[in-house]
Amino acid sequence: QVQLVESGGGLVQAGGSLRLSCAASGRTFSNYAMGWFRQAPGQEREFVAAMSRSGRSTYYADSVKGRFTISRDNAKNTVYLQMNNLKPEDTAVYYCAAKETRVGVTTPTLYDYWGQGTQVTVSS
Repeated sequence: QVQLVESGGGLVQAGGSLRLSCAASGRTFSNYAMGWFRQAPGQEREFVAAMSRSGRSTYYADSVKGRFTISRDNAKNTVYLQMNNLKPEDTAVYYCAAKETRVGVTTPTLYDYWGQGTQVTVSS
């Protein structure tokens, strides 16, 4: 089992920044590709960003490219999502997730473990 705990969400004005963190415990963190997803009210959970186990490969949704950056610190068992130039449409609950391979990192149903989520609200 892998336990994931997100933090860092909050209320920010449009154009502002937030940094989300996801702390992992349980099994060896470096054995898992990590992803960030988000879900707005009434909408399906959507892919935001992902990173391979080593950190050498990253993947982003078109809607966040150039604004969001995913990173990981395997020594601290933590993955981060730096979000800059936030827009009201970024408002959602953000979840981190873990999977054993990087195949299908954009597909939420292929992830094995999920955190409880953290709310991000961007005001206009």
